[in-house]
Amino acid sequence: MNKALDRSHARTVARTVARHASNEGMHAHAGYKLDWRRKISNHVAYGLLAYTGLHIFLTMKELKTGSGSLLPYMALVVLVAAIIPAARWFEMRWRELSDAEASDPALAPAFRREVTLLWLTAIGLPAALTFGFMAVASLF
Repeated sequence: MNKALDRSHARTVARTVARHASNEGMHAHAGYKLDWRRKISNHVAYGLLAYTGLHIFLTMKELKTGSGSLLPYMALVVLVAAIIPAARWFEMRWRELSDAEASDPALAPAFRREVTLLWLTAIGLPAALTFGFMAVASLF
C-alpha cells in the first residue's frame, strides 16, 4: 500500500513540476500563463461573494425595521433561485474554450465586457431587488 502511495505522490510532484515549467515558458515575464477560464471563474466567485454580502446586508437592514413582511425573505430566495444560474451563464462560454483559445490575448475585449456586466449585476442587483421589494411592501 505504501509503495502505491509513494508512486502516486511522485506522479503528482512530477506533474506539478512539469506544469510550472510549461507556464514559465509561456509567460516568463508575467509569471503565469494567461487562462481566461480561470480568470472568469475567479470573477464569478468574487462576484457571488459580493452579491451575497450586499444582499444579506440590505435585506437584514430591512428585516430590522420590523415591518413583519415576508418580502425580504423572498428576496433571499431570489438569491438562490436566480443569481447562481446567471453566474454559471457568465462562466459557461469561457469554460468551453480549448487550451489554445483560453490563452488567446485577442479575447481580452470580450472578457472585459463580460466581467463589467458581471460586476454591474453583482453590485446592482441586490440594491434593485431590495428596493423593489421595499416598494412592493409599501403598497400593502
